[in-house]
Amino acid sequence: MRRNPTRHSTEPVFTEPQRLHKVLAQCGYGSLRGIEELIIAGRISVNRQPAEVGQKVGPNDQIRINGELVRLRFAPPRTRVLLYHKPTGEIVSRADPEGRPIVFDKLPRIGGAKWIAVGRLDFNSEGLLLFTTSGELANRLMHPRYEVEREYAVRIVGTLTPEQERALLEGIKLDDGVGRVTSLADGGGEGTNHWYKLTVPEGRNREVRRLFEALGLTVSRLIRTRYGVVAMPPQLKRGQMAELEQAELARLLEAAGMTSASGNGGREGNAPGRQAQSGHGAQNTPRQESDDDNQPLMSEPEVESDEALDEVDGNRAPPPSPREGVAQPHGRPGGRGGHAPSGGRGAQGPPGGRGGQGPPGGRGGHGPRGGKRGGNRGGQQGGQDPGRR
Repeated sequence: MRRNPTRHSTEPVFTEPQRLHKVLAQCGYGSLRGIEELIIAGRISVNRQPAEVGQKVGPNDQIRINGELVRLRFAPPRTRVLLYHKPTGEIVSRADPEGRPIVFDKLPRIGGAKWIAVGRLDFNSEGLLLFTTSGELANRLMHPRYEVEREYAVRIVGTLTPEQERALLEGIKLDDGVGRVTSLADGGGEGTNHWYKLTVPEGRNREVRRLFEALGLTVSRLIRTRYGVVAMPPQLKRGQMAELEQAELARLLEAAGMTSASGNGGREGNAPGRQAQSGHGAQNTPRQESDDDNQPLMSEPEVESDEALDEVDGNRAPPPSPREGVAQPHGRPGGRGGHAPSGGRGAQGPPGGRGGQGPPGGRGGHGPRGGKRGGNRGGQQGGQDPGRR
């Protein structure tokens, strides 16, 4: 039985879901208008369902043109991390009903992905703010179970007594549980203002300010100077941003328990049986809500082999298996009719083709008009040939 070969794409590697007609046009299957006409005519299917104009496809979809499986190459999106020196007077949100400046307005636009804020800084706080395109990385940096340290420079009015320092290190009861610092160092100061450098193992809402308020002290200035293994560069001024270089990014991913930057190399999409996985992890989600729709890499799926492809229209289900005693007419123009089982009858040959082989005790198939000759009766005697009457 003749099988349709699978056409492997050598065209661009896509990093995000794309509109079907645009993808196929870029891979050389026709013009945009021509692909749209094929879609309207029902000659293109996605996951064995008729495609629609404007439909988007990704690495989990199977695309067929006239029943022929097309494999497109999708690469996982590259993980990017952006460092932003947030000044006071900006809110970490995508929109603010009060019309205050928002940090996302300052970030560069990226096609097909979204920046996710790794943690937050309140309106009156400043310092290092991380953004990433990876939901998994954001989850690992934010979720309390990973205990990623945040380092702050805190200026208070007055100084800490030894008892207050001990209370901060041992833990202070807050409304949402016990809060504590993992390290505390005197940063000096003049007059009534005094600086301290401290680290906390998680990022609860206004936790540092509330810890000092519980001790009867007021925080007059709060600057985040480090998040995990990423420290704010001294040359990064307020309102400026910088993207992590590859070596720094690899170090961050390794510290977060991720082995690579999720974006080197491509993979062929359109593989069957692939399950989507959330980019925020299967068990835990960060306390901060994220609007990321990217998906991490999964293990390479098994792709459908050429032998598994049926010679049928891609929008239809494969034909049922043939019944016993009936020939399988897999002949083609200029070819030959199929073989019948024992006691059956050879198949009718196609135009310009040849009658099928009759089995022992059976009868040869009819050669078509204009055909070469009829099949053999019982494997020996020729059948009837309308073309020779």
